[in-house]
Amino acid sequence: MAKLQKLELKTKSKTMLTNELKIGDSQSMDSLENQFLIAMPSLGDPYFNKTVTYICEHNEEGAMGLIINLPVNITLSDLLKQIDPEEDDKSVKGHDSSSSKLAKTIGLTDNSLTDITNSLEQLVLTGGPIAQQRGFVLHSSQKGWSSSLVLNKELMITTSKDILMALGTEKAPEQFMVTLGYAGWGPGQLEKELQENSWLTTPADSDILFNTPIELRWKKATEKLGIDLAHLSSDIGHA
Repeated sequence: MAKLQKLELKTKSKTMLTNELKIGDSQSMDSLENQFLIAMPSLGDPYFNKTVTYICEHNEEGAMGLIINLPVNITLSDLLKQIDPEEDDKSVKGHDSSSSKLAKTIGLTDNSLTDITNSLEQLVLTGGPIAQQRGFVLHSSQKGWSSSLVLNKELMITTSKDILMALGTEKAPEQFMVTLGYAGWGPGQLEKELQENSWLTTPADSDILFNTPIELRWKKATEKLGIDLAHLSSDIGHA
């Protein structure tokens, strides 16, 4: 996972990931990069119940992704207030108690939707159980950040503080979401879970990422597969 080393992601850490499996015959499986990983009812881990995960990287060394529908009870503007108080960037200093100056800059009000991803009043997401002290910004393509990884022609992931300082200003990407932490799988682990019918897969959809309310993303992702949620059961194979 050489690309992710640039972001200092340690998805193979023994303290983070367990039960790593040799790939063996699964080595020929197509990469799931830029796919949605949709949790099936058969998935026993309650943490991932009805989650949708965007897969950022998947190769012989394992996989890394961000859960896109598991919100934390904090808005992005509140998260920005907690960034280093010595930060020199004036666009972040001086948040008032009712609404951040950044929010005012882009015309937000207290009635703004909390799950639209061009808003500082969107909810921050739990990206996964690993490195939850680290912020990950999934955003529309835009060059110029200190630590970014190009995912496809439309999407990038950035982990450096400079992008956080830019959110809510004219320098911000057109669309973005912020997660704390990420989900990771060791070699062969995700392939094994797919064979056990723990997940469905479907190509990622920017409309679901950036225009669909958080609570509807799992439903919309399964609808892409033509599946009736009422009949979704553990005996359905992966796509």
